[in-house]
Amino acid sequence: MIPSTTERVSLNTHEQLNEQLRRRIEDSVAQHAQPHPHQLECRLAQLDREWDTDRLLETVSGSAVVAGLVLSLAHPRWLWLSGAAGVCLLSHALFGWDPLLPVYRRLRYRTSTEIDVERYALKAVRGDFQKLTGFITPDDRDAIARMEGEGPCCNDMETLDAADPVVIQDALEAAKK
Repeated sequence: MIPSTTERVSLNTHEQLNEQLRRRIEDSVAQHAQPHPHQLECRLAQLDREWDTDRLLETVSGSAVVAGLVLSLAHPRWLWLSGAAGVCLLSHALFGWDPLLPVYRRLRYRTSTEIDVERYALKAVRGDFQKLTGFITPDDRDAIARMEGEGPCCNDMETLDAADPVVIQDALEAAKK
């Protein structure tokens, strides 16, 4: 069975490595949520530039395809390199596995989903999503809150402390959904 796109790499990664990556995300959110807003902004910019496992695999496999084709001009036996890279790409696309994946994960490359969890947790701690309720009227917010049993609408809530570990944990949980 073909796994979902968002889970295929983590399903093919040793659980200990997955746990290390989860802790790295939690530590980063806790570290960047507290001191200065500038550090949080810098971390978000770093996340925008971070390479994920898919981008790394595509670069390595694409390079191997080109190298195999160029080297095949000298001797046709080098076409195996292009073929092997194509098989790795196909395997990764379908199942989330390729022979170099354990190496990439040990080098701390993360999936785009893992990067997004950190990004959205940091944005939630920063308060980016509190403004989303502005798209509906106050009466609609109250009706939705009553219907969902969530209590008062967002405008009635206190401002959250980004340094509070509970706020950080809530932000991480919300980012995973």
